[in-house]
Amino acid sequence: MSADVGITVDGEVRGASRIPELTLMLVTLVWGSTFIVTQVALRETGPFSLLAARFVVGAVTLLAIFAGRMRGLRVMEVRVGIMIGLVTFASYSLQTIGLQHIASSKSAFITALYVPLVPLLQLLLLRQAPRLAAWIGIALAFAGLLLMSVGKGMDLAIGVGEWLTLGSAVGAALQIILLSRWVRQSDPMRLAFVQLSTVSILSLAGAGVAGERMPALSPTLVSAALGLGLLGTAFALGAMSWAQRTVSATRATVIYSMEPVWGGLIGAWAGELMTPAVVGGSTLVLLGVLTSELRWPRGAAREGSGADPDPAGGVTKARRRRRARQSR
Repeated sequence: MSADVGITVDGEVRGASRIPELTLMLVTLVWGSTFIVTQVALRETGPFSLLAARFVVGAVTLLAIFAGRMRGLRVMEVRVGIMIGLVTFASYSLQTIGLQHIASSKSAFITALYVPLVPLLQLLLLRQAPRLAAWIGIALAFAGLLLMSVGKGMDLAIGVGEWLTLGSAVGAALQIILLSRWVRQSDPMRLAFVQLSTVSILSLAGAGVAGERMPALSPTLVSAALGLGLLGTAFALGAMSWAQRTVSATRATVIYSMEPVWGGLIGAWAGELMTPAVVGGSTLVLLGVLTSELRWPRGAAREGSGADPDPAGGVTKARRRRRARQSR
């Protein structure tokens, strides 16, 4: 299958490009490779200071590259960007603080709860029902993430760190949903710039409240801030804004679940042991990514009473009624 041709729906070939989905896959590769960089950087600075550094670098990078587009910044984009930025800051900060109380493997699993949360919140908040294939893909991906986490010896105790990280998962799910809801009405780079700027300001404020001192600018810290800012922030969040204009929230979520798979592969390349649980979990995640893309002939009729999926991957009641009337 070429990168430009979609899977058929009721015998018709979709013309949507595969480039946005491949871009999101690249984003997960970047995310999977930044975990060790973050761990090293946190030895020399506090969590809010590191967040501020990476998001300032990210915001400045987008401003420098897309300066011409920033002149057309609209009030609506500022409002939406701030809203998404607030959710993004909450997610990142809660996860970072939670890591001070629980193991990274447990944090990874609890954070991965955003995978099943996205379709549930999408249904509750936006009244959009994902396709059946998306639900199956979500279930397979989450099962894979669970297997990888349990395979690392995760315990099931619940404490402060677990609750903080659960809040981070809710924030991550809301970020994906809000982005899919508003990005089609906005310029993706302007929206990403406002989002990154908001997180930068809040992180600087958080560092002040937490009493974090200005760290020494060592080569390690500067390299980490630049790497996280350029790739893990400017590229990753800018690419998310651009790609989710055409990729549904649920489809994007399944793709994002590839992050720990890349992390495991990179770890194996660095000499870490690939356990059977990690291999099996990675396989389930890959199956979830592939399954979520399936579109059975007449599948839409089964899932939504004959409705076509909307651009965000759901179906509306109005379209279901309209399609039902046309079929009579």
